[in-house]
Amino acid sequence: MTCCASIASSLPEPGPRRPGVDEVALASKDLGSGLRQITLSVPDMRCGACMALLESTLGKHPEVHMARANLTAKRVTIHWHAENGSPPDFAALIGTIGYTAVLPMEGRDQSDGEISGLLRALAVAGFCSMNIMVLSVSVWAGADPATRQTLHLMSAALALPAVIYSGATFYRSAWRALVHGRANMDVPVSIGVLLSFGLSVYDTFAEGRQAYFEASTSLIFILLVGRTLDHLMRRRARSAAASLADMMPKGANVIRADGRIEYVPLSDIVSGTRTLIAAGDRIPADGTILSGQSELDRSLLTGESRWEAVGPGGQVRAGDLNVGHPLTVEATAAPGDSTLADLHRMLEAVEDGRSQYQILADRAARLYAPVIHGLSVLTFLSWFAVTQDIHLSLTISISVLIIACPCALGLAVPMVQVVAARRLFTQGVVARDGSALERLAEIDTVVFDKTGTLTQYEPTLLTGNWTGPLEFSLAVSLSRFSSHPMSRAIADYASRREWEALALDDVREIQGNGLEASFRGEVYRLGRAAWAASGDADDRTAAASTIVLTRQGEILASFVFGEKVRAGSAMAVQFLKSRGIAVEMLTGDVPEAALAVAREVGIDSVKAAALPKDKAEAIDALRGLGRKVMMIGDGINDAVALKTAHVSMVPASGSDIGRSAADFILLNGDMDGIKVALTTAGRAAVLIRQNFALAIVYNACSIPLALLGYANPLIAAIAMSTSSILVVANAMRLEIDGTPPGREMRRIKKLAGVG
Repeated sequence: MTCCASIASSLPEPGPRRPGVDEVALASKDLGSGLRQITLSVPDMRCGACMALLESTLGKHPEVHMARANLTAKRVTIHWHAENGSPPDFAALIGTIGYTAVLPMEGRDQSDGEISGLLRALAVAGFCSMNIMVLSVSVWAGADPATRQTLHLMSAALALPAVIYSGATFYRSAWRALVHGRANMDVPVSIGVLLSFGLSVYDTFAEGRQAYFEASTSLIFILLVGRTLDHLMRRRARSAAASLADMMPKGANVIRADGRIEYVPLSDIVSGTRTLIAAGDRIPADGTILSGQSELDRSLLTGESRWEAVGPGGQVRAGDLNVGHPLTVEATAAPGDSTLADLHRMLEAVEDGRSQYQILADRAARLYAPVIHGLSVLTFLSWFAVTQDIHLSLTISISVLIIACPCALGLAVPMVQVVAARRLFTQGVVARDGSALERLAEIDTVVFDKTGTLTQYEPTLLTGNWTGPLEFSLAVSLSRFSSHPMSRAIADYASRREWEALALDDVREIQGNGLEASFRGEVYRLGRAAWAASGDADDRTAAASTIVLTRQGEILASFVFGEKVRAGSAMAVQFLKSRGIAVEMLTGDVPEAALAVAREVGIDSVKAAALPKDKAEAIDALRGLGRKVMMIGDGINDAVALKTAHVSMVPASGSDIGRSAADFILLNGDMDGIKVALTTAGRAAVLIRQNFALAIVYNACSIPLALLGYANPLIAAIAMSTSSILVVANAMRLEIDGTPPGREMRRIKKLAGVG
């Protein structure tokens, strides 16, 4: 399992086509403010040193704002400034350092080609190596000179296919690296294999007592075994994003202007495209239903198994499954800009975050080339000065180069992060950033928002009082300008009653307070009583929230909303307390309503009537005391606090701004994901430390042994491959179910008063 290797270069098929500048421009995503993003697949990327080289090379370009490589997905994401609308030739720039860059869609099928090529090379090397070892037994047993010479010639014939065909994977990669002025781990491997084979051929024709054909073929075989296992394990680790992509259709039935229905690829769907969604089809892009009545299974994104009835005017999202009747849907965004596409990008970007452990591993990978290559040269000179044996000196120096590969160190962090992200996703939690897992494991305080977080996001309008039909119509007309759940509840209530849509002027929404507008020259407000009525409002009732409609501070109407505690909230709070984590509530609601919910879920510390800036300041104050705070909120008014916190979490029902500010998204409609995320983050932190310990102990023990001549190239290859496989296998242990035993679950339920 070597570093920086170009697997694809060993295959007889021609390589993938490099995308042109125009293709890169079309595939780029607009991030706003003149910044664009492109993701390219780099199949030659093998380790942390490759990541560092790609990032540093791209980062030196004046138009590149940021470059971030993803080792597991073998992709690089580039943010660049679109000053003249045309991007730099990124594929050519990457090619100058010996890597191949393709568009992700074109590189999607390369994985199967890589694994089939590896298996063919592995089969040839295994067959040759095993048969040479059988022949070597007779040589080691003391065969006579004539028999020994014959066996050596047979071994040479068997070694040729392995050295030429199976070893081509390493030779081509090494040559590509050297012609671009860099060295990778395939350089010393190639030298070791060819030197070993060449010395064996010399010893054979010189009628020497020993030949080393089994060393060269076994070295190739062991390295190919390690590389194949590494490839398979990485593909398995990143299958969460891949399986999500596989669930999406490859195309859709588009309704043309003349009424024709034509099946087209997803890339042809844009905003405004009308699609026909048959029963059993998934929605290809976010959109609006034009005609048809049906039911949708939205469990892919929400985790809710209950089907939802939809009709004309209803909003649908990419990934929703139509389980009823045909629908005609007009796309409101291209498939690449859909909610599901964003979720897919989150999963692929999970290891882009640089934790402290990852930064340490990257630095070690950068130091590898100058330190280890220099050490290998010193080893050769020292052994040659002492023994005057060039064969032995070369063998030991090559062993040092092979055994000191930092593959295990480079895999220690990203493999755990990717496996953790997949485990979280399968249990309804999306991690937006791999480094957030490390921060989540450090928290000692959790701060909850109330409305939409601990309570259901959709409040119910219990009662309403207004002076006349005009006031009611004013309140409904104002509420239609906001997506706040209370505003939607008023609009839903009004849909079953008579009201008049009024033309309002100068409508604006004040975060954390409400709506303000002008009507017939007077200012009306709909929102928090303390704000809308300038403090002249009555107190709100316990376990309920009230908003009022005012004119110049005079209350004209009031609306009382009831709340329902979100499923799993009480158990989540008690779980946090059982781990010694402090729990607080920070809400914009009045004290009575906040305390009622706090008592129900078991929170003792409550701060009510908090504006958005108050929430951020409260989080800052806790951090100033040395606390590691996790903020769990859902709305626009929580966005600053979510960003301020050490780590943050938001329900999937939260606002777009809230979701973009959070580190974790709870897909299911309950708080059970908190326990899953904390448990997984804790186990991931332990596994990362274990992986670092494995990598450090391996290098601390193996390099001195190689320097002292106790490890030949074959043993070095076995040790190097084993260390990487151990690190990957240790990361895969995270997939083992870590649910607390039944006794602990019963204790948590008892504390929460459930069951």
